[in-house]
Amino acid sequence: MPLPQRLLRPVLLAACLAVPAGLVAARPFAAPVTAATAGPGRLAVARLQYEGGGDWYANPSSLPNLIRAIAERTSLPIERAEAKVTLTDSALFDFPFLHATGHGEMKFSEVEARRLREYLTRGGFLHVDDNYGLDESFRREIVKVFPDRPLVEVPTSHPIYHLVYEFPNGLPKVHEHDGKPAKGYGIFIGNRLALYYTYSADLGNGWEDVGTYPDPPAIHEQALRLGVNLFTYAATSRVQP
Repeated sequence: MPLPQRLLRPVLLAACLAVPAGLVAARPFAAPVTAATAGPGRLAVARLQYEGGGDWYANPSSLPNLIRAIAERTSLPIERAEAKVTLTDSALFDFPFLHATGHGEMKFSEVEARRLREYLTRGGFLHVDDNYGLDESFRREIVKVFPDRPLVEVPTSHPIYHLVYEFPNGLPKVHEHDGKPAKGYGIFIGNRLALYYTYSADLGNGWEDVGTYPDPPAIHEQALRLGVNLFTYAATSRVQP
């Protein structure tokens, strides 16, 4: 079973020994989290390829930039290449962190919904980033996966907002579309956050190369920092006691 949150935080912080000077540093611990202690699966980021016609491949420079930030700012032994995976892929359970984004329609078959539920229940982590237009179909499809677990707003006290970098006000806003505030929703399995949904924030756009959008570098940095928090949590939240 996952570590309780009160015991999880020191383990999470231990993964962040390599934060460079000038950034928000973690406390020193005897050893960083390794692939052996971070639970089953490789320490890799996988982009989720889904059906329905949505552009699951959006933001092509986002994950390479996030992976580079994780490698440079933590001691987690992350694989440097972005992977791509479907919910029926035999390699699905190898990845501790799935990322899904897009502007259009997302659709899960019954088999895919069952596989995603199994993946998340067994300790996997899914980050879904609404790239403006995914919200309606994602909310419909996630009910297939967890009809018994509604999306809830993740409190700003949760470790994803504090374990490497501090986000006292929660999810940063990257792009403005219709004036709605950025919201971070989640699905919890026990005490563990298994799915994190970023809405009206465009977090993945913030990970893209500087200059892709007319955003200041400070916004890019904030987005990357939260991404580092998310991956660190995903890679270590299923550590056994």
